[in-house]
Amino acid sequence: MSDTHHILWLNFLQLYVSMAGITGEDCFHSQKLPDKLSLHGTKLDLSRCNITKLQPSIFQTYLNLQILDLSYNALEELDFSVFQYIPVLQKLDISYNKLQTINCNTLQYIRGITHLNMSYNYFDTMFLCKEFASLTKLRHLGLSARRIGRHDFLSISHQELDTIFLGLEHLQLYEPGSLQMLNTKKLHVVLPEMLTNSTLLLYDDFNISTTLEISHLQCDETCDLIIGDIIQKSKISNLILRDITIPWNEMGKILQISWHSSVEHLFIYSFTFIKNFNYIPFDFSEGSLKSLTIENVIPQVFLHSSEKHPLTLFSDMIIKNLTISNAELTHLPCPGENNIFQSLILTNNKITDGIFTQCQTLSSIQYLNFQNNILERLSSIASMTTMMKTLKHLDVSLNRLYYDFSATCEWSQSLLFLNLSRNKISDSIFNCLPNNLEVLDLSSNQILSIGKGVTHLKSLKELYLPSNQLSHIPDCGFFSKNLMYLNIDENFIQSPSMEQLTKCQNVKQIIVGNNKYQCNCELKAFISTAEVLQGNLIGWPQSFICEYPQELKGLILKDFHPSEISCNIFILLGLIVGTMVLLLIIMFFLCKYFDVPWYIRMILQWLRRKYRLKNRNNEESIIGKCFHAFISYSQQDYEWVQNSLIPNLEKGDNSIKICHHVRDFIPGRTIIENIINSIEKSYKSIFVLSPNFVQNPIPQYLIPNKYSQLKAVMKRKTYMEWPKEKGKHGLFWANLREAIQTNIPLEDEDIFVFT
Repeated sequence: MSDTHHILWLNFLQLYVSMAGITGEDCFHSQKLPDKLSLHGTKLDLSRCNITKLQPSIFQTYLNLQILDLSYNALEELDFSVFQYIPVLQKLDISYNKLQTINCNTLQYIRGITHLNMSYNYFDTMFLCKEFASLTKLRHLGLSARRIGRHDFLSISHQELDTIFLGLEHLQLYEPGSLQMLNTKKLHVVLPEMLTNSTLLLYDDFNISTTLEISHLQCDETCDLIIGDIIQKSKISNLILRDITIPWNEMGKILQISWHSSVEHLFIYSFTFIKNFNYIPFDFSEGSLKSLTIENVIPQVFLHSSEKHPLTLFSDMIIKNLTISNAELTHLPCPGENNIFQSLILTNNKITDGIFTQCQTLSSIQYLNFQNNILERLSSIASMTTMMKTLKHLDVSLNRLYYDFSATCEWSQSLLFLNLSRNKISDSIFNCLPNNLEVLDLSSNQILSIGKGVTHLKSLKELYLPSNQLSHIPDCGFFSKNLMYLNIDENFIQSPSMEQLTKCQNVKQIIVGNNKYQCNCELKAFISTAEVLQGNLIGWPQSFICEYPQELKGLILKDFHPSEISCNIFILLGLIVGTMVLLLIIMFFLCKYFDVPWYIRMILQWLRRKYRLKNRNNEESIIGKCFHAFISYSQQDYEWVQNSLIPNLEKGDNSIKICHHVRDFIPGRTIIENIINSIEKSYKSIFVLSPNFVQNPIPQYLIPNKYSQLKAVMKRKTYMEWPKEKGKHGLFWANLREAIQTNIPLEDEDIFVFT
């Protein structure tokens, strides 16, 4: 959001705060601020905002609002006309305010309401005015008051509600039979702290609905006189007891009374037992109870003096479904032979490996859940199940289970579903699994790979392996053809191959997203295959995101398109080789065009002379020398020597002196004597090797054998080629001048010039 938009929103919120009568800045700094600013949303949470008054204009912009929470504020009066601009409002919570009265004439503005919670206000009476009869869509109603009269619920007596909540902690007066006016499927009553005729209230509670929830039941000594007879005479089938504090033996009595009542399902939540903890004899004959659920037990007594363990009360129950969760349970005795347990849920306790060891009486058990205990040896759990011939579903997740490869591993052959998630299981688990499994959950373990160990799971239909340490997609060739679902989400798969995915094409649902994908060329084939099999890939393409390299992090794999050149090594090599060949061809023609070899030879000759001069004694080499060079040439080349060679070497500055036979031979001597004398007095000798000088072309490998002496000389002497291109003449003369200006070698060096 830009700064300008943010300021506009803050201005709107400040205006809203002033309109709503918010005295502090509770809402202004609330973490629920996004909900308050969602003008097009269907839910608005204004709880704990210290609102004292509402104005109709507040909700003019919330035309689509369906859920409004105004609980925990300071409203003292409420006119429902403030909701006239919210025609689709369905759920309204105005609990925990300071309301004493409401304007019944304005109830017409919330006719579409389905949930209305008015509990925990300052209402003195529970009286509901006749206008409540217009709320024909009402299904859930929450109320509280200090007094309840016989006719308070008359206006809604004809309506069948789903749930009615009565917060009666502060109830002071109750007229017997008042609750009989209610017509609801479920009644939830929070019992009053002080009421002289609470038995009458309970009697009415147990004769209104088929589902009853009672909260805040407390007694120090005996409770059966209060609730015992009432339960036996009631019509409820589902009884929920929440937040109760009673002695252990009184809980046993309530269980016994419920056993011989119409109650089929008993739920006990947040149970604190006090005073004693001993075995309670129990009559299990002719019971209607089908399931018992006990959660969140806080024991105040831990030791017992009875011969039988107090928990035998539960294991001896003739009941199909038993749940004891979060009860600090470390053990449960093996049930008797007459038990009919089909489901045992013992989650969030402290049960160890010794549970049901050698227990042969659980012959009807089908569902067994030990989630979040302290089980360790998987082989012990497997051995436990061998006595359970009908067990189909076993959940031992969130324990400390591991498998010792050397331990014997035998399971119940009837087991179809096994949840081993969130344990310490490694790859060795595949050597210790029931053969007939259909669903296997190994989520959040330490599995690195899956091999041939799964081939014996012929019936496997679903396999869950998210949050492990897999580095590649498992080979689906090892799985049964019945496998329909494979989840390998959130592993360490970086570069899945096309071959791996193709082998899994018969699996109807594959979840392999949310891995740390390395987006490179190796992934290209996988992406192409994924596009073809996208009907099988759950979460494609949104869950398939690049993790590496850093510059591609967050990119969806579907949008990753590497170039064909960068991914095909043959194309890349072909491109490189082709480029090099092309460059060589271009360089060849450029060298040919600009005669680069000739320039290179000139430079090398210059460097060679520099090297020789550096390593020779110049002073000794010039003793007795009078000329820089003696020129030998064919008479047919006289004009070129006279007009080009000598002028370009001497240049008239006396820096170089050439020995020319025309001017420097001594008359009277023979030609041989003059040549020998001129060569001895010159630093170098220059031979102009033109076609006139040698009848065959130069270079040396083309010189005829009859000129063997010349060929021998050229093998060890320096020669320079006269360039035909005029642009090269300057470099030629400079090199030639440099050759006869520098220090003379220890032995005379002859210079040959080809023209």
